[in-house]
Amino acid sequence: MVLGVAWEPSGNVIRAGAALAARLNAHLICAFVDPASYLTEWEPAGSRTSASLDPAVKSETDFPSSHVRDGLQAILGPPGEEWTFRVLNGAVAQALCRLADSTDASLLIVGGQRPGRLAAMERILEGSVSAELARLQSRPVLVIPVLDA
Repeated sequence: MVLGVAWEPSGNVIRAGAALAARLNAHLICAFVDPASYLTEWEPAGSRTSASLDPAVKSETDFPSSHVRDGLQAILGPPGEEWTFRVLNGAVAQALCRLADSTDASLLIVGGQRPGRLAAMERILEGSVSAELARLQSRPVLVIPVLDA
């Protein structure tokens, strides 16, 4: 199972995803998509220097991912057999789809829409990750309400 986690992870989404994975005896992959990076494939073809899907390594991206990992560990304990943490790059929905495809995940889990004007403005500008996943994916997508926003 793949659980998409945000910069400020929702405790109820993480706990619900972990509980479902435990009930189904499935490994939970918690994935954070770093919005400050992108894949080289999305650069104009003439400016690309390689054909790799591996993102360029940037030391400034270590802080956001470590912040998210620390939040996950506070809720789930240290990573291990029950769960692992992955940092992805690119557009959120597409990155989660690539991870689900590459791991043959049985289910994608994401948090629902956050309340508030700022979150509504972000959805207008960037779109809804859960709606995009439902459109792109052939596997089930579970949207868990964000209660602790």
